[in-house]
Amino acid sequence: MSLTNYDAMSNAELKQYFLRHRGDQSALQTYLDRINQRPHKIIAHPDDPDFDEKVQTAIRQKLEAARNSKRQHS
Repeated sequence: MSLTNYDAMSNAELKQYFLRHRGDQSALQTYLDRINQRPHKIIAHPDDPDFDEKVQTAIRQKLEAARNSKRQHS
């Protein structure tokens, strides 16, 4: 039985914890449960004529958000 309080960890902390303790199946399950609770945003459907453009735009937005987040933490 683990004495680690996963609920007290942020998603990023829990991910890092699991990466350091790969044998901790409870940590993995808790992380996966959190990930699966996130809402899934549909960017485009495969038959959308602008599919490629919409996916590329979403990727650029995600990368920019990650860069901005990284700058704020620096």
